[in-house]
Amino acid sequence: MLLRVESKNTDSQLPVKLSMSAEDNALLLPVSYAPHYHRGEIGLLHSVDCVVFGFHRNELHVLLHRFPYEPLLGHWALLGGFVRPETGLDETALRTVQRLTGLPNVFLDQVSTFGSVDRVPSERVITTCFYALIAVEPTLAQLSTEFEATWHPISRVSSLDLVYDHPQMLGKALRQLRRRVRYQPIGFELLPEKFTMTELRQLYESILDRPLDKRNFTKKVMGMNLLEKLDEKQKETSRRGAHYYRFDARRYRDYQEQGFLFDL
Repeated sequence: MLLRVESKNTDSQLPVKLSMSAEDNALLLPVSYAPHYHRGEIGLLHSVDCVVFGFHRNELHVLLHRFPYEPLLGHWALLGGFVRPETGLDETALRTVQRLTGLPNVFLDQVSTFGSVDRVPSERVITTCFYALIAVEPTLAQLSTEFEATWHPISRVSSLDLVYDHPQMLGKALRQLRRRVRYQPIGFELLPEKFTMTELRQLYESILDRPLDKRNFTKKVMGMNLLEKLDEKQKETSRRGAHYYRFDARRYRDYQEQGFLFDL
């Protein structure tokens, strides 16, 4: 699986001058003479907070850890980390998820920046929220032994005491996931390599928080021609067994080049 870090940073859209004339070079001052444009300004702490989603036991889960600082010691919190001078937002978010889960290649999508003056009572901290989509099973052993982190079903998170504005971050990330999962096949990031049609439908039902008609769902998904049907069957839930499927990412990329639109 290739690393996918998706961001709404628009810096890349700014006009860039790729070459300079001799006249331009002559106008440039040496660095030692360049004015300090930000002299007198106050630097602020900038962090990232990551809403890490996983699909476990037929339900969407979010990964939370015990907050280690007073006065909210022991409350539940999203994964977070501060941005270092030498790293960008995307890299910081990726490092934050890797540090706790041990997974090197994850899907990340930037949600929003939260900057209320009093969001952190002790000091002024601006944070940028991301959500990540990962597989749950590979993380279970490490999380339980090395960190006070636990997977929580989305349906029960509202009963937990989350620190600061983390409930708002979680809500906004979930709404963004629900919108995007319908027109891009990012839901497959939450499934193992092979899965049954029932597991796929249950995943979408959990994310969208509503039931889906079994026959119509299967017909629509199979009509996209993006799944490879395997000979192997899952026989734990029925005597006949249910066929496993695999998402064909290469075929999807080829279809995209032809103007194909994923719509579920």
